[in-house]
Parts: sequence; C-alpha cells; structure tokens
Amino acid sequence: MPPVPPRRPKRRKWPWVLLVVLILLVGGCAALVVGIGHEVDEESKREVTVEYEVTGDARGVTITYSAYGDGNLSQSQVSDVDPPWSKKQQTKGFVKGGSLAVTTGASGGSVRCRVTVDGATHTATASGAFTTALCDGF
Repeated sequence: MPPVPPRRPKRRKWPWVLLVVLILLVGGCAALVVGIGHEVDEESKREVTVEYEVTGDARGVTITYSAYGDGNLSQSQVSDVDPPWSKKQQTKGFVKGGSLAVTTGASGGSVRCRVTVDGATHTATASGAFTTALCDGF
C-alpha cells in the first residue's frame, strides 16, 4: 500500500469574512458621519428671512422682536407704535428664527402678531389692556 500523503490543515475562512464585514462597517459609518457633517455645514450657512408683522386696532403698543442666528440672539424694541407694523430681517446659522411680542397699553384694544421663518408662519392674538401676543418661530 502506498503511503498516505499528510493532510493539509483546512484554512479557516471566518477570520477573513469577519475582517471584510468589519471593514465595510467602519467604512459605512465613516461615510455616514461625513455626509451628516456636510449637511449640517450646509444648513448652518443657509440664510433665511424672518418676517415680523403686527396688525390690530390697539394704539400705542410695545413691540419686542428677536432674531436667532450665528449662535447669537439679537433683540430690539419699539414703543408707542400704532399697527400695522412690519419688518424683515436676514439670519443664518444652524438654529435660526425669530420671535415677536406685542403688548397693548392702558387703552387696550386687540393685536395680532405673525412671524414667518422659512415659509412657516406662527400667529397669536391678544385683546384688552396690558395683554401680550407672543409669536415664536424657528
């Protein structure tokens, strides 16, 4: 009987399969992080218009408006205003938007505020003496 050649040990395939899966997983995660980072960067650079509007029959109202953008909050106030009143302001940053508060005086009346940011509109109304309508949009 001829001698039996020695058996070669079988090569294990699972370490190679595991390595390929691990490489694909790490590559996919890296691509996802880069993609999300790019989208966040683009969104933070996008500029939007914040539109403020006050209407109503109240006289001598106080208007306080704020704008969020570039990591900052800017706030302004105008007093003794008779509606209608409006203003537009540009802002950009990851969080962007604005708010508007309209307060009636001692004579009362009714007011309506409206803030439009990037096509989304937020409204509120108030009536009576020393009441406030608050519109917040961002």
